[in-house]
Amino acid sequence: MNMIVKVCGMTRKEDVASCEELGADFLGFIFHPSSPRCVDAEFVRSVELAKAKKVGVFVKQSATEVLETMKNGQLDFAQLHGGQNEEFCKAVGRERVIKVLWPQRYDSVKEFQADIDRYTPFCRYMLFDAGSSGGGHGKSLDFSIFSEVKIPNPWFLAGGLTARNMLEAISCAKPSGVDLNSGVEVSPGIKDINKLSAAFVSVHLANKRNQS
Repeated sequence: MNMIVKVCGMTRKEDVASCEELGADFLGFIFHPSSPRCVDAEFVRSVELAKAKKVGVFVKQSATEVLETMKNGQLDFAQLHGGQNEEFCKAVGRERVIKVLWPQRYDSVKEFQADIDRYTPFCRYMLFDAGSSGGGHGKSLDFSIFSEVKIPNPWFLAGGLTARNMLEAISCAKPSGVDLNSGVEVSPGIKDINKLSAAFVSVHLANKRNQS
């Protein structure tokens, strides 16, 4: 099965076009006012995609606000990047939720596994990010943690992924997909076509390795 590729922090239509041309499956749009990559529903609605799915990244909004933004922005998925609980996921709808967890927040593998199990019935995908909150800061994870937990749902690996560390990350963590952001930028929200292209080449190499 080929790696799913999500590129997050989209702020420009030319970057959207580049990502689609390279074969991105998901494109992420951030709805967090303090983020330098923040956009509004009107912009996202105006973005026309041939194949990729639109993902809204939400941190502090209520479930009602998330649903309203999803409708106005014609979003396919909500990436819940705050402390949203199971009821919040149910309100948005299981099939539309990408639930974010931060492995480095937990004192033990057992605690991390408990939260994976807690949210598995309430989301379509999971996403594991570096650090203890937020995202897009360029930090990487210790990939060995993923050999110690069982993740039933398809899941994305995030956190400082670039062409340089992509093969190692995929080989060690064995995710269903990767989430690119700061590692393929010139500056926050401005994608670098060369970095993007190189990252996609690394993903294709990883796919070939997995199939051989």
